Amino acid sequence: MQKRQLGKDGPLVSAIGLGCWSFAGAYGPADPAESHATLARALDLGIDFLDTANVYGGGVSEQVIGSFIKDHPGRFKIATKGGIRRDPETNVRGFDNSPEHLRAALETSLRNLGLDYVDLYYVHRREPARPIEDVVETLMRFKQEGKIGGIGFSEISPTSLRRAHAVHPVMAVQSEYSLWTRFPELGMIRACRDLGVAFVPFSPLGRGVFSATPPDPASFAKGDFRVNTPRFLEPNFSANMKALEPFKAFAAAKGATPAGLALAWVLTRGDYLIPIPGTRSVAHLDDDASGAALTLTPEDLAEIDRLLPPGFAHGDRYSVKQWEGAERYC
Repeated sequence: MQKRQLGKDGPLVSAIGLGCWSFAGAYGPADPAESHATLARALDLGIDFLDTANVYGGGVSEQVIGSFIKDHPGRFKIATKGGIRRDPETNVRGFDNSPEHLRAALETSLRNLGLDYVDLYYVHRREPARPIEDVVETLMRFKQEGKIGGIGFSEISPTSLRRAHAVHPVMAVQSEYSLWTRFPELGMIRACRDLGVAFVPFSPLGRGVFSATPPDPASFAKGDFRVNTPRFLEPNFSANMKALEPFKAFAAAKGATPAGLALAWVLTRGDYLIPIPGTRSVAHLDDDASGAALTLTPEDLAEIDRLLPPGFAHGDRYSVKQWEGAERYC
């Protein structure tokens, strides 16, 4: 597995990481043993960058990782997140970037993981009323205390990134980015390049649509994130599956899996992009890792662009409710 640098001064990590939200049941029931098998396979494949968050299953994802890494110390670089608060009575989601909340969230994450340090700590969602400069100062204190290695933000705008980076270098920004979600091309990818910040695409496989076996919305469990996502609702879903057929045929003609080809495309967008496909399946992880070994020619890229031009997807990537907290721009 090739390596890429996590920010201008950060550690080298595998070019493809592993998103661990599915360990907590985001896309259906999860089994810790299956998740552990996936983590073991990641080590076999040279995948050493894990991404999780304190709200993934209320700490379940972090705990699953923690129970694995206690027997495999030092093998992974780990990123986690804080800044989302849920009301314990109503379960309504809100955002809290206060020093008190972020400190409590980080300490809980460290306990869940069984660590005293994480390599990267993201603010999961920005609290709009709080100046981002103040938030960076909070994260700087965590770094000075030796609790985090780098500062990150999830789903912010390029202008917010530049404001934050002016206070202290930001190691990474993550946002959804794939062949069917290309919004970051309207400023964020360039801002990361200009500042020497790693860009970490989450859901680079379109929440499963680029897998060899497409998802079946009729089988989604109640807690599946995609249940109310517009692209997985009809008539959008059927239109999207039809649009993907030529791409999957192109992948087959190249002897590649659709997932591998989709990830190979992401990797061509810049050597500072480190996609984190999420899976709890060993077989799917093998497909994902194959993308790092694919070399795409200019002709390949032109054909992919013809088959799946920007904006081809039917429906929004989030519902109105899911959009809350993500900064929009352009």
